[in-house]
Amino acid sequence: MRVIVTIQHPGHVHFFKHAIAELESNGHSVHVFARENEVVTDLLECYDIDHEILAGESNSLLSLAAVQATYEAKLLARARRIKPDVITAIGGVAAAHVAKLVGAKSVVFYDTEHATIIKALAYPFADVVCTPECYDGDIGSKKVEYPGYHELAYLHPDRFEPDPGILEEAGLEPDDTLVVMRLSSWDSSHDMGQGGFDDPVEAVERLEDAGAEVVLTSEVPLPDELESNRLTTSPDRMHDLLAYADCFVGEGATMAAEAAVLGTPAVYVNSLSLGYTTELEEEYGLVFNFNGSDRHARSLEKAISVIEEDDPEKWGRRRERLLADRIDVTDVIVREVETVSGTRPDRPALAANAD
Repeated sequence: MRVIVTIQHPGHVHFFKHAIAELESNGHSVHVFARENEVVTDLLECYDIDHEILAGESNSLLSLAAVQATYEAKLLARARRIKPDVITAIGGVAAAHVAKLVGAKSVVFYDTEHATIIKALAYPFADVVCTPECYDGDIGSKKVEYPGYHELAYLHPDRFEPDPGILEEAGLEPDDTLVVMRLSSWDSSHDMGQGGFDDPVEAVERLEDAGAEVVLTSEVPLPDELESNRLTTSPDRMHDLLAYADCFVGEGATMAAEAAVLGTPAVYVNSLSLGYTTELEEEYGLVFNFNGSDRHARSLEKAISVIEEDDPEKWGRRRERLLADRIDVTDVIVREVETVSGTRPDRPALAANAD
């Protein structure tokens, strides 16, 4: 069959990269189209994924609408030429719309309950909407649930083994207390009006005073005081760094979940709560959510207590329990794309490996 994969965020590259390879190895033709956003192009090139960039970045809700319209129009033109059987995406606004117009099936993956604009524009047109079991929302008969998280499509131990060489590459020593921090831009349609840290400079100072080496990754320009903390390694090395960190502290839910499934405790600082970050806290104790007005102060207190506790074996045990319950999500992606197209006659069940 012919499959189109659409990419609009760096996390989407990671999510689909193994599925793209498996679909191609199964004999399918896969076409990847992307919108430039942060390091999307860098990652696609790093993983040697053939692709075409259809639109650039946006810096406001108004510009996002214009960029999205350009992206969707160009995707429609490409799809009319390719005649795909399936179009798949995370969020999937353009994918669902274009699929309807060209007679293809659409498979949308999503885990963000509060993204009301994306849900309203994508879900009614999608053929299948795949969500983690912890997703809080009624999508109807087209919803397919699975026991996992997006991040397990690329950080499941069957897919990823961290490289300890990242520490030397980042200028760190093995016995350094490492904190990875993420700052968000808040200009996505579902992030408008939300917030995280009150003062990132003060947050870094507090963590450094507690003895941590703080490495920053940011969607926004950093204050001059924090430039020396910026991550300088290749963006594809971020997960290696997270795996060897003592703690993640940040405004990004995706990176909080990435840290958690790698066994690194994550302090999530964001006025928004999500089903998967809540489950990762309540079921596994690997994420600590701070969503209220006092989130800045309380999150730093928690992060410092995690640093001072210094108990990697505890986090490792919690990760093992998570992995016993959850599955390799790349298997879900391949299964759903092949099932909706009719390549597979049924939808086989996927089970976690308790070993």
